[in-house]
Amino acid sequence: MPNWIIVGSWLPRFVLVTAWLLLGTASILQAAPPLPHPAPPFTHHEPFNWINSKPLSLADLRGRVLLIDFWTFDCWNCYRSFPWLLSLEAQMKEQPFTVIGVHTPEFEHERDKQRLLEKIEVFQLRHPVMIDNDFSFWNAMGTRYWPTYYLIDKKGLVRNVFIGETRSDSAQAARITEAVEALLAEH
Repeated sequence: MPNWIIVGSWLPRFVLVTAWLLLGTASILQAAPPLPHPAPPFTHHEPFNWINSKPLSLADLRGRVLLIDFWTFDCWNCYRSFPWLLSLEAQMKEQPFTVIGVHTPEFEHERDKQRLLEKIEVFQLRHPVMIDNDFSFWNAMGTRYWPTYYLIDKKGLVRNVFIGETRSDSAQAARITEAVEALLAEH
């Protein structure tokens, strides 16, 4: 078989995969404005859509460093990150630092509030959790992956974004802790 036939069989696939990757990267880059940028307001204000807290607003939290955790209860990477997240909360408990969980369901069964409440108990989450079943806050933040962590400074600006499972001994955990400490040191 001539070499040009073999080349011809993989070249169209290579071009399609390359184009797909470039378009995917472009959509990710367009999803959120460059950092820093003002955090959008929370999109749910009804008590039914908040767990462990009354409905919050960014104005309520001004002067605090926020870690916004987008998760869903059947996401392995999300719940494997909870020990680290709980440890970070304990480490920062005397600081003006707040974790806000945003439960955005990937699957239909994750929209069930009773199941969500049970999972929050199992995972021992005590921080406020906003239920984002309609993806409104997910979309406002430009989120695309579970888990995603956003750090918001004391003035309400999104300063850092971290994506993916985070364990206590990981480089990402160290980067997030360092970023939180830097934001806490700002006036």
